[in-house]
Amino acid sequence: MQTGKLKRSLSLWQIVLLGVGYMTPMVVFDTFGIVSELTGGYVPTAYVIALMAMLFTAASYGKMVKIYPQAGSSYTYTQKTINPHLGFLVGWSSMLDYLFLPMVNAILTKIYLTALFPEVSSWMWVVGFVLLMTGINLFNVNFAANFNSFLVFFQMLVIIIFVALVIKGVMSGEGTGDVSSLQPFIGSHMEMSTLIAGATILCFSFLGFDAVTTLSEETPNPAKTIPRAILLTALIGGVLFVTAAFFTQLFFPDVSRFNDPEAASPEIALFVGGKLFQSIFLAGTLCGTLASGLASHASVSRLLYVMGRDQMISKKLFGFVHPKYNTPFYNVIFVGIISLVALFLDLVTATSLINFGALIAFTFVNLCVIVHAVRNKRYHSVKGFITNILFPGIGGASVLILWLNLEMSSLILGTVWAAIGIAYLLYRTKWFTESPPLFRFEEAQ
Repeated sequence: MQTGKLKRSLSLWQIVLLGVGYMTPMVVFDTFGIVSELTGGYVPTAYVIALMAMLFTAASYGKMVKIYPQAGSSYTYTQKTINPHLGFLVGWSSMLDYLFLPMVNAILTKIYLTALFPEVSSWMWVVGFVLLMTGINLFNVNFAANFNSFLVFFQMLVIIIFVALVIKGVMSGEGTGDVSSLQPFIGSHMEMSTLIAGATILCFSFLGFDAVTTLSEETPNPAKTIPRAILLTALIGGVLFVTAAFFTQLFFPDVSRFNDPEAASPEIALFVGGKLFQSIFLAGTLCGTLASGLASHASVSRLLYVMGRDQMISKKLFGFVHPKYNTPFYNVIFVGIISLVALFLDLVTATSLINFGALIAFTFVNLCVIVHAVRNKRYHSVKGFITNILFPGIGGASVLILWLNLEMSSLILGTVWAAIGIAYLLYRTKWFTESPPLFRFEEAQ
């Protein structure tokens, strides 16, 4: 079948909502108990620190997408700025983030629905989730984006209802008893070390703002649209997280009411709104996994497309775009098949692989901005130094803190995956004696 090409049809807000969907607004409640216990009741402040740290890396993504408005994200930036071989390895490692997130959402869906319907075999939820995500992504990126928007808006509605119930409860004497209290943000018992530790955990809530770069070739004027989408995604996600965390902290100044702070989400909904709201809350949580699964499925299929187009992996399979649907058809099916590994994988292992891949991408995007600036002498002016050296340097330092706090399982599994990529690259380039094939972007117009 003759290959088609990606269609430039996505608007700014479709892309932003895909990014927000990828990040999953409802995730704020999953980590609240853990971070509240760690920080001593200052989750909103920890979120503000995490947001500030991530915005520097988001700015680096925005700079690089202006230079290379392609769908390959960190893979493309590293390939063209530093070294083609290193670019492949960054793309290979980044695939852990993109490829395993659909699996994580399938696992979460299985966990949620099995708890709700224990009489149904858990494998059916995984298969059903994967079939739904694959089917939506196969035929039209706009339909996928619009369906994702509905899921994101539903999560926002649940958060709005939650905030209203919290305000009613606090005014009735729950929690701090004062809606205007700044206690969740600042207090005499705050410790910077615990706030940074909490922010380190919460930074992983922001994974997703970078995924919108994989849609660069499906939006008009990507050099303008994508940088705006990246920053808007990070900011909107940050505002949602900080707002939800603030009102949750007002109702729960400490973790004493939770039986298990590590799984406080169901108890939060129950205490705030009762059984009925807990059911609505669960629906919002499921919408979160669906939206994140949909967005991540679309993103990784585009990353595979660019790597296939560059002939680093099979161009016939991965570089194919359906001439009618304008989607990387085989890639979407491939990601669906891989996602079925969720039938056998546990949540901890899948999450560990995601964290390693995301930090590889963040590290090299910040580095690419600095290398590009030095190579093109864009750092001599005060503005040039601040935007091209200082800001990505702060972004890189923030990512370094995340590296230092990464779980050992993430490092081990990520290193094994990277070693497999190195072995394949050695074979593909005959021990680096041949340059990997490069894609000329203008040929795709």
